[in-house]
Amino acid sequence: MLALPRGGVPVGYEVAKRLHLPFDVYVVRKLGVPGHAELAMGALANDGTCVIDEKLIRSLRLDDETLQEVIDRESEEIRRREETYRDGRPQADVAGKVVILVDDGLATGATMRAAATALRRRDPAEIVVAVPVAAYQTCLTLREVADRVVCPFTPAPFVAVGLYYENFDQTSDDEVRRLLAAAAQQTGRRMSA
Repeated sequence: MLALPRGGVPVGYEVAKRLHLPFDVYVVRKLGVPGHAELAMGALANDGTCVIDEKLIRSLRLDDETLQEVIDRESEEIRRREETYRDGRPQADVAGKVVILVDDGLATGATMRAAATALRRRDPAEIVVAVPVAAYQTCLTLREVADRVVCPFTPAPFVAVGLYYENFDQTSDDEVRRLLAAAAQQTGRRMSA
C-alpha cells in the first residue's frame, strides 16, 4: 500500500494496518495554477512523470515558462519530501505486485493520475486506486491509468475533499514520519511472529 503524502498517509496507514499490508508513501505534487494554488493544472511524480491539463493551461493562457517554474518548484519539494520521509530507505519494489494507491480523496485526480502513470512503468501486477471520497467523473477518468478504482462515496455535486471530513487539519511532515515508523514496526512484528 502506497499513500500520497501528506493527506493520504493517515488514511493509508489505517487501511494498511487493518489489511496487514506493507505501507509506504509515493511522493507526488500537484502543479497549482499561479495565484490559485488549489487549482491543479497537472501533477508531478517523484520519477519526473508529469501529467498536464493542456485544456486548462490553454484556457488560462499560461506560457511554457510559467509552467516550467511551477514544475521546478514542485520538483524541489518532491526531493525535500523524499529525503524527509525515507531516511535513506529505497522506494518500495512494486514489480509484479498489486499496488494499492491511497489518498484522502480526489477532486481533479491529477496527483493520483501522475502516481499511477509513473508506477505503471515499474511493472506492477495491478494498480488499485482507493479513496474514501471523490468526484464521480474523476473516478471514471482514473480508470484510464488504474486497473481498479475503489471509492465508496461520490457525492454530487462534489465541492471539495475537506467537506467530507469532521477533521481535515493539515497533515504535517512529522505526522507522516511517525506513521511510517509505526507501520515499519508493525510489519517487523508480523515478520518475526
